[in-house]
Amino acid sequence: MLDFTQFQKIPAGAMGLSLTKAAQWTTASSGTGKLEFTPMNGFLLKEILHFVEQFSSQHPQEADHVFEEPLHWSTTLVASDFKTDYDISDSDVQSHEKDYEGHPLLQLSPPTVYVRSISQLSKLVHLADDKKLEEVQACLEENKDPVVKILGPSFVSTLEKEDANTDVLSLVDKVKEKDQGKDTEVKVKLFLLLQNMDNQLISKCLKEIAGQVSLDPTAVKNEVELLKKFCSEGEKRVLKLVRYTSDYIFSNGCRSPLWRQMHGEICYLVIEPCDTETLYITCSTAGVFLNGGIKHEEEDSGYERTSDMYKDLVTLLKSRSPHFTENINMQDFAVEELPSTQKIQHVELVDVEEQGQPQRSYEQQEKNVHEKARLQHTLNMAGRVRVKIYEPCPRWRKFGLLSPYGKAEENKPSESSGEQKSGEIQKSKLGSGAKSKMKAEFSVSSFPGRLSSQKIKAEEKKASKSSGEQKSGEIQKSKLGSEAKSKMKAEFSVSSLPGRLSSLKIKTPAGSMPVEAFSESSSESEEEEEQPERCPESNTDLPEYWQIHKLVKYLKGGNQTATVLTLCAMMDFDLMQETCQLAIRDVGGLEVLLNLLDTDEVKCKIGSLKILRKISHNVQIRRAIVYMGGMQSIVKILDSPVKDLKALAAETIANVARFRRARRTVRQYGGIKKLVKLLDCVPNLAKLTANQEKDVEVARCGALALWSCSKSTKNKEAIRKAGGIPLLGRLLKSPHENMLIPVVGTLQECASEESYRSAIQTEDMIKYLVKNLSSDNDELQMHCASAIFKCAEDKQTCDLVRKYRGLQLLVLLLSKSDNKQLLAAATGAIWKCSISMENVAKFQEYNALETLVGLLTDQPEEILVNVVGALGEFALIPANKAHIRNCGGIKSLVNLLTGTNQALLVNVTKAVGACATDMENMAIIDQLDGVRLIWSLLKNPSANVQSSAAWALCPCIKNAKDAGEMVRSLGGGLELIVNLLMSTNNEVLVSICAAIAKIAEDRENLVVLTDHGVVPLLAKLTNTTDDRLRRHLAEAIGHCCMWGSNRASFGDAGAVGPLVRYLKSKDEAVHLSTAMALYELSHDPNNCITMHSKGVVQPLIVFMGSDDETLQEFAAGCVRNIRLLAQANRNARLYR
Repeated sequence: MLDFTQFQKIPAGAMGLSLTKAAQWTTASSGTGKLEFTPMNGFLLKEILHFVEQFSSQHPQEADHVFEEPLHWSTTLVASDFKTDYDISDSDVQSHEKDYEGHPLLQLSPPTVYVRSISQLSKLVHLADDKKLEEVQACLEENKDPVVKILGPSFVSTLEKEDANTDVLSLVDKVKEKDQGKDTEVKVKLFLLLQNMDNQLISKCLKEIAGQVSLDPTAVKNEVELLKKFCSEGEKRVLKLVRYTSDYIFSNGCRSPLWRQMHGEICYLVIEPCDTETLYITCSTAGVFLNGGIKHEEEDSGYERTSDMYKDLVTLLKSRSPHFTENINMQDFAVEELPSTQKIQHVELVDVEEQGQPQRSYEQQEKNVHEKARLQHTLNMAGRVRVKIYEPCPRWRKFGLLSPYGKAEENKPSESSGEQKSGEIQKSKLGSGAKSKMKAEFSVSSFPGRLSSQKIKAEEKKASKSSGEQKSGEIQKSKLGSEAKSKMKAEFSVSSLPGRLSSLKIKTPAGSMPVEAFSESSSESEEEEEQPERCPESNTDLPEYWQIHKLVKYLKGGNQTATVLTLCAMMDFDLMQETCQLAIRDVGGLEVLLNLLDTDEVKCKIGSLKILRKISHNVQIRRAIVYMGGMQSIVKILDSPVKDLKALAAETIANVARFRRARRTVRQYGGIKKLVKLLDCVPNLAKLTANQEKDVEVARCGALALWSCSKSTKNKEAIRKAGGIPLLGRLLKSPHENMLIPVVGTLQECASEESYRSAIQTEDMIKYLVKNLSSDNDELQMHCASAIFKCAEDKQTCDLVRKYRGLQLLVLLLSKSDNKQLLAAATGAIWKCSISMENVAKFQEYNALETLVGLLTDQPEEILVNVVGALGEFALIPANKAHIRNCGGIKSLVNLLTGTNQALLVNVTKAVGACATDMENMAIIDQLDGVRLIWSLLKNPSANVQSSAAWALCPCIKNAKDAGEMVRSLGGGLELIVNLLMSTNNEVLVSICAAIAKIAEDRENLVVLTDHGVVPLLAKLTNTTDDRLRRHLAEAIGHCCMWGSNRASFGDAGAVGPLVRYLKSKDEAVHLSTAMALYELSHDPNNCITMHSKGVVQPLIVFMGSDDETLQEFAAGCVRNIRLLAQANRNARLYR
């Protein structure tokens, strides 16, 4: 009997919801639906793949169930991909497993594969390796209802008819009555498992959407229910029909497919007015609009917007149906038009400030929102002034740029006196003597419907205070006194094409953060977001500001010729000046420029891009371009056949893609592949034709854009997959510096990835990087040195730099000490190249050591890290230790031990430790109190600093004249080092054990270590499998055995048994230190017994034949002690 306890009831929902309502499909001309390449589809495919991979191990019985009908699709696998468990004949493959009719559970007849069980499906995706997702996608595309094929249509139909609250065991009994098959229980459980997976996918998708888009279907639902009341028969009939296109409601209240919810869409309606054609309406977070005719939820098209955006359904219906307008006014619908659930943010739009700008307090914002909302509602109710409030574009709402005032803020009482109970709504009503001044400016271009820059500034004088109490649920109305005045100034402008929101500045409460348009699992969390610059407010007093204001108006309303002339006039201004840049944004010019990119006029596009290229140097402008969706239009232009357009678009992307969201947008809209494609030119010809020169310029701009985009790890991988590395390598041979700078810049940015470092080496790019070190251009030299710095992580690359004579060129760059960026890159390259001792010898020929020591003072930390790192490598050669001392380098290095930069401290301690192996250097270090400074670094919170400091202490203790006294003079030093044995960092433990081994050589220090509990802490570490830790741990245990009862204590703590296992290691250094420790421990009889029982004798006998005399002695000594104990026991028994 199968276990059904995990299923309390039938999972709700129809089968295949994740594929029908979450996945986004497109219909090809052949009628075969394909899954779109979208983040939501990618998420679904990964989840389904994970389910299939885990299913066989978690549910083996259900995984072996044979499908009623095989799943089949065109696969990328071939016969050679299949190994054991399959019969392979030429290109055909059959599984050994067969069903009861003798059909193989998996059959491959290229290119089609047939699968009859989930276990075989799991094996197939495992064989697919890196093409797993492609196989899952192909399977779903060619098997639209896989569950029906798996279980059979009649079986699925029977189960789906059952009530969602039906008990599962009852369900099994009912199904058994209709289906007498022996595997009925298996099929029921498989059905439930698949349905559970389906519902979990829906839940995960909804959670994913909730993190990206703010959906509030409550207001829409209330308005629809209200409209349905007006569909009654008779004289009061206002509408014929109001219905949803889908009866299925997701848990978040929305009815639209999940992939449309990502666009902020809530539901779709079909409304039949009495006097006009049927209206097909989309309700979204931004408002409502007519769509292309969505009648049923199964439709794959018709989602496009075909009308203006309206703030609500009533406003849309008023604009389309005179009958509705006439009758709805008669029925006093206006009182119900503002439901209590409506949020204030739908009424008021205030300015947003970039990070770094001064913000008003939250209370001030809240107060202004409520005052303006009350005033607007009063004006609408009074019917004296009718001003259409445009709703913001959905892009702004999903980026979180609207003030997210919750219900608590909405229901805050106003400043009017008197008491008001919970649930009341305040409304103000203008008195007969109230005066208001309103000024509205509208500018509508030839392409209506796109919302432009809005600045709604309202100043309302406080109303005279009303008093008195009202019961819960009543509406307070406060009247403005006869002398109260209100001034309102609203500026509206509607730009040229529908759908793009202007560069609004919307003030948000402190702490609110924009929601990312696209979420990513690796997301790019390792990348730093560009810090917004603190920019002053636009200076409207300057004449340029108002001149640009006028030009933008002409730009909005002019024809093609006027538009081109206006763009030319605008380019006459200094667009690199911040006032001009912000002027274009403030007056709504930015969205017009972006709209021009969507036209077919090449001249207009070129003019727009030339302006965008310059103003996008402003951080606020480039953020606005991305938030307004402009990056998509710019990326699209990269496919243009016009080379000037492609170059301008790429250069604009280079400016805009300086922050994370912009870089992600470029990648997600296919921009990386397009930019890589631009690199394909022939740059190194002696003479170029005019057409070739344009190709080179396009490639240069493409490299610039890739340089900006390459700050993202995912973009680096996308560039590599798009074939960018060989193209960059070809451009690296160009003789033109303006081409080389972005190319080398991109390479050095990408060289942080191992795949790029390997490619740079194999593509022979090191040769050209070295060649360009001799350029006269400091920036090019800097990027080449930086690329070498990142690539020279292995000896082979270091040897290539030496082979192409790059070492001398790097040393020559050290003379340019005024250029700190170049100096940092050059010292970094020298440091990394110094890991090769052959390179160090060459550097000595070029007198690099003296120059490096001279750079130890009065330099930025970035340079000091590299200089000290290089000196640490130089000091590994004995002759260089004296050279560093003679140049005065020891004192400079010790002085750097007082710093706080962790990377610098790691390199300084390494360099000082390397120098301390020389006795004269050690005397200077001790005289300068360097040992105390190194010891103090053991308190540093960085594990790397702790480890490096402990390693540096080892040669210091070994070579100090009176090491024991020196260590004891450090108050609390020994306790500190013992406590570090409790560290969780393996490298810290290795270095601390090495230091303890040196400290314990002094008897008095060993006594102090023992008192601080070093024995149990060392014994606790003995179960490690790391050979480096084993080596130094055994050495520390061996030296700590020299005092009192420590040998017995190690035995009691269980350290002997694990030490015997160390002898099986393949590291000879571990053998030596372990043999020494066992020899010391074998002086205790109980330890000898433990060793013998653990089989220590046999490996020790082998080591007694070693070529290492020291190892021979320790092994022989340990065996001797064990043998003496055995002899004593034997004698005792004989003479008892």
